[in-house]
Amino acid sequence: MKKTVLNMFTIAAIGLAVVGCKNENKEAETTEAQEVANATMEATVFEVDTTASVINWQGEKPTGTHTGTIKLQEGTFKANDSVIESGTFVIDMTSIKDTDLEGDDKLSLENHLKGTVEGKEGDFFNVTKYPTGTFEVTGVSEKDGKTMLQGNLTLKDVTKNIEFPVTININEDTMELTSEKFNIDRTKWNVNYGSKSVFDGLGDKFINDEIELMIEVKAKKA
Repeated sequence: MKKTVLNMFTIAAIGLAVVGCKNENKEAETTEAQEVANATMEATVFEVDTTASVINWQGEKPTGTHTGTIKLQEGTFKANDSVIESGTFVIDMTSIKDTDLEGDDKLSLENHLKGTVEGKEGDFFNVTKYPTGTFEVTGVSEKDGKTMLQGNLTLKDVTKNIEFPVTININEDTMELTSEKFNIDRTKWNVNYGSKSVFDGLGDKFINDEIELMIEVKAKKA
């Protein structure tokens, strides 16, 4: 009996840990597109270092998890007194990579996500038609002791405003912006493949609507 009780406590503890981990990555507040922020004349310009910047992603389904990266194509931020006043970066959707698979499985998943498989172009990001996405800063604010970055995220010609927590470090010559892990609901950008909120009868063959992201941007004074 004692062993059974201990096992029950162990299972409960694991369950709470899993729930806690999921709750840490809150979905980014998502609204309609907002007016893009403009910088003052005195602002310092920082150009994104695309070789050192990356978007990390994670997708989940009942049978497992996939992780990967997406590169930035270009970007510029303007800051004044260590505060970002405006900024934008272009996301190279053709650079989508998977980091948890190897060989043919890796290539197959990457091609499916990019939409380069004949007949499955529109399942995910259809990079032939939509080779880039963009993020444009609409504001920076403080909430619950955290710096919150707001911006218009455009994917597949759909633009939504999202807000997520970031750490920003700016000095005379460099700028670093790192987000906490946050989730977006992919269906709000018409990425609907395998979504049980869009399609019925998927059983356990669905893919979670939420994509976990973490953005790492490094920039140098222009």
